[in-house]
Amino acid sequence: MKKMTGGQAVVEALQAEGVEHVFGLIGSAGMEVFDALYDASSIRFVGVRDERTGVHMADGYARASGKAGVFLAGQNGPGATNLVTGLAQAQAAYSPVVALAGSLSSAHIYRDAFQEVDQQSLFKPITKKTWTLTQTARIPEMVREAFRTAMSPRRGPVLLNLPRDLLAETAELEIEKPAGRAFEGGFTASRERLEEAAQLLKAAKRPLILAGGGVKNSRCHEQVLALAEQLQAPVVMSPGHGDAIPCTHRLYGGQVGPRGNVVASDLARNADVILALGTRLGFNTTFYSWDNLNREAKIIQVETEPTAIGRFFPVHLGLLGSASEVAADVHGLLKAHDADADARAWCDNFIAARAALLTKRDNDAGAAADPLQPAFLFKTLRDVLPDDTMYTMDAGTLCLQATDNLRYCQPPALFTPLDFGLVGFSYACGLGVKLAQPHRTVVSLMGDGGFGMAHSEIGTAVQYGINTVCIVMNNGCWGAEKAYQRDFFGERYIGADVPNPPYDKLAELWGAAGFRVERAEDLAKTIEAAVQCGRPAIVDVQVDPAALYSFRRDSFKHRATAKE
Repeated sequence: MKKMTGGQAVVEALQAEGVEHVFGLIGSAGMEVFDALYDASSIRFVGVRDERTGVHMADGYARASGKAGVFLAGQNGPGATNLVTGLAQAQAAYSPVVALAGSLSSAHIYRDAFQEVDQQSLFKPITKKTWTLTQTARIPEMVREAFRTAMSPRRGPVLLNLPRDLLAETAELEIEKPAGRAFEGGFTASRERLEEAAQLLKAAKRPLILAGGGVKNSRCHEQVLALAEQLQAPVVMSPGHGDAIPCTHRLYGGQVGPRGNVVASDLARNADVILALGTRLGFNTTFYSWDNLNREAKIIQVETEPTAIGRFFPVHLGLLGSASEVAADVHGLLKAHDADADARAWCDNFIAARAALLTKRDNDAGAAADPLQPAFLFKTLRDVLPDDTMYTMDAGTLCLQATDNLRYCQPPALFTPLDFGLVGFSYACGLGVKLAQPHRTVVSLMGDGGFGMAHSEIGTAVQYGINTVCIVMNNGCWGAEKAYQRDFFGERYIGADVPNPPYDKLAELWGAAGFRVERAEDLAKTIEAAVQCGRPAIVDVQVDPAALYSFRRDSFKHRATAKE
């Protein structure tokens, strides 16, 4: 037992959890915690410029490290409300973010006090769980529960409100290192169900593995590829998880569905058995339509969340279990299996189609020509960036075009807003990814509008020496919306154009390295220079403003009909 303040107890509890980085923004409600962090040599505090982007950093850190990302909002009221977008984003990504929010003094609750807001109610819908501390003596218990909840299947963000008076109080406390949390062990389907899955896959003439976040987050690509080789089954990925297996493997098919590529999507439309491994078969993968899946296929869906199985599409067999263990167990049951001629022909045809697709992409990108086209940018990134590159992306038309066009050689390597579709996410997320994986190259892609929301965090990158490369695809507009106005609203443009400062000059004012590309012939050497400069780098790439694409054409069918 040791006498300490509540603020000291919070920090010692974080140390007991093995936390190495805390992202945060200082505020008076949390001063006791910040003061305790001053003496915590094992924790690096990263002070951010905005709570929203700070949570994106913690989110990126969590996804890239496989551990919880921690964010500390020092101020109740506005400092806490700024967390909303970041936590909603983390919830959509099932990202284990532990948010600690300074809160109103207990005696002031329900008195319309300064900066009072009901933080308990505010965060409940967008977290796995939200607590409000009631006793200083319970801080070790509450922090331990926050990490346990965030990291247990299915992972996700949590928030713990910390009233300022309880942080200032002292108590006799004992901070113990948490016992091991073996969430993965023993979490698999029954032997009978696994054997049924093995027999279905064994009999398949056109087998397909559709890998989702469960494969990526459990880092089980080796088990999945061993099974795929055995079955001669191509592997396609749900959007945002194109890095679930290395893109260099011969069975890699890229992303499937409306936001994927034609070869992967055709596989899903024609397979006779689909092993949906660690995926909900949700919106971005299917648009909830049989247009993107073979209605006659036998679907084997593997998920850790019972309510996800068969939720959007009827399945032939549902397996409650982790992607890693199910893949390994089914592989073990099929040790003697040798794929027949039909499965091998299916696989060979896929490999040829995939090779033709990659050749076509390179040919369509063309040579350096102005105005610079997105396809040429993506080809250049494929050509010049190292194999260890980790990419972060925003939503928006240019990033959506990029997602299936890049190389993801070393999982994990792709971090996107996923189903939350957030603009303004990528740069801050990349800073968190870099802190989690400091020896890898981190490249953040954004449109100019999204970067305008986040560029204050250049200051954070410079202050803490976080050397990522942000490529701003600058077309001077909100590209997706301008495309919809062009294609469905008679070119009645309103609010679509975005005048920007020269972002390379802005980077230099912050103390970062700024680069600008106006000619396609300068693109490759400029990106290489940015990667090698050893500083936080911003590359302002002037992209053809006419190169717009309407992704959600399904949403405007009524407009197309009216136009006709």
